[in-house]
Amino acid sequence: QVQLVESGGGLVQAGGSLRLSCAASGSIFGISAMGWYRQAPGKQRELVAAISGGGTTNYADSVKGRFTISRDSAKNTLYLQMNSLKPEDTAVYYCAADTTRRTWGQGTQVTVSS
Repeated sequence: QVQLVESGGGLVQAGGSLRLSCAASGSIFGISAMGWYRQAPGKQRELVAAISGGGTTNYADSVKGRFTISRDSAKNTLYLQMNSLKPEDTAVYYCAADTTRRTWGQGTQVTVSS
């Protein structure tokens, strides 16, 4: 079983930056793809960015050019570097890891003020 713990959320002004981290533990050898999702109040959870085991990345159109997903296998940690943040990026951000099932972290709040 995989456990995920996110950190790095907070309050930032529009145009600012944050870096989210997701530390994985447990049966990490079985992890293939990992990703970041977000859920704003009253909205469905949506994919922000994902990275495959081979390093292939994909991003939501709304964050392309502003966010970067990366994975440090030595540290068993997933990152999301978020630049040029906008108020519409405000949401709870969740880390996810895929093995034979999808595991979710507890989420971290990101609030962008205008």
